Amino acid sequence: MNETAGTTTGVIDPEGATVTVSTPKEIRRVLVSSFVGALIEWYDFYVFGIASAIVFPLVFFPEVAPGVGTLASFATLAVGFFARPIGGAIWGHFGDRIGRKRMLVLSIILMGIGTTIIGLLPTYAQIGMGAPIILVVLRFLQGIAAGGEWGGAVLIAMEHSPKRRGFSSSFPQMGLTGGILLATGVFALVALLPKDELLRWGWRLPFLFSAVLVIVGLWIRLGIHESPIFLAAQKAAVTATVKQKAPILEVLRRPKALIISICLVVGPFAISSVYSTFAAAYGLQVGFTASEMSNVVLFTAAIGFLGQPIFGTLSDYWGRKLVVTIGLVIQAVSVFFMLDQLNAHDLGGVYVTMGLIGIGHSICYSPMAAWLGELFPTHLRYTGASLGYQIAGSVGGLTPLICAALLLAAGGPPNTIYVALFSVLVNVIALVAVFFAKETYKDVL
Repeated sequence: MNETAGTTTGVIDPEGATVTVSTPKEIRRVLVSSFVGALIEWYDFYVFGIASAIVFPLVFFPEVAPGVGTLASFATLAVGFFARPIGGAIWGHFGDRIGRKRMLVLSIILMGIGTTIIGLLPTYAQIGMGAPIILVVLRFLQGIAAGGEWGGAVLIAMEHSPKRRGFSSSFPQMGLTGGILLATGVFALVALLPKDELLRWGWRLPFLFSAVLVIVGLWIRLGIHESPIFLAAQKAAVTATVKQKAPILEVLRRPKALIISICLVVGPFAISSVYSTFAAAYGLQVGFTASEMSNVVLFTAAIGFLGQPIFGTLSDYWGRKLVVTIGLVIQAVSVFFMLDQLNAHDLGGVYVTMGLIGIGHSICYSPMAAWLGELFPTHLRYTGASLGYQIAGSVGGLTPLICAALLLAAGGPPNTIYVALFSVLVNVIALVAVFFAKETYKDVL
């Protein structure tokens, strides 16, 4: 074997070219990089969400009624979710053409710049309507960057470690939940400041902290090598006589894999919004304190964080279909019990039932990264997997609004049956997609 840029010459030949196999040291560095980079990107993305609930209505929309200000703030938040598919398409195109690593470096820079500028942004009291307008633009940039991050981080991890794809791709998945935990923890510390200090300057600190994180992330990310499988596919494309079409056009011409990808992820995305956002808000309506519901959500997110590598690894041995099916069933059933315990005002029961949802969600979400990547060939993988994931993410971003409307239609608390049925519906959609999806865990990339 010949050592070349941290890799050794291998014998895998998926698209007509010799593929190098990464050394164990290189694989470890890539996995750490994918985790840390994803954690930083999702920290930036979700710290905005926390601020939109606590601070932004007061500093960027102070001239409207409190409820209207909150809605305006959440609308700004939603811009990021709808920008993510656009980011997935842009990053996917260039990621499939010029490489995973370059686009990952660009995504973390763009996210860091946008988040840091938010931390320096003048408020409504200082520049008037210009402040919320700039905030919307920066949130859109965050969404574009986030749309490209997931696909690149997942693919560079699994393509460096193709024999343990469920395990390796779980690291950027852990980065997502880790980013949520870090954002929540940092904002909890800042929230200890007196309210006047928090609104004047304290809220800026979590955003400015992003600049430090980005420097660390760039240092780690620049030290990894491009995916060997991508390099082999790129070499094969150069020697091919047939001109390749734009990746997004090829994906849309054969939409079956894209539709299946979207439907697979809709269930986990929607349920994560049910327990992390809707349940937290509903808990406040039925008498729980903000501290109690925040702690429950943190507990549930921690379960998901710890479960990612375990269930990702199980999917490498048992298959994607079986593991995902088990998780979807558990999380669908658990929502009924969670809502019941919220209505009963039983905090211990809420911990148990939301913990079950966290386990079910971790089981079905962990293999998704590898599975979506496996559904597409190498030269379309970044585009196809990113589009499927990010479109589903945009739909999932509407879940709190849908659940709130269903609760209102049912007559308000404690009538949560429509919310429970909606939760079942999104899981049934995902189960149908599981049935039609190809089992891929034994396939060679």
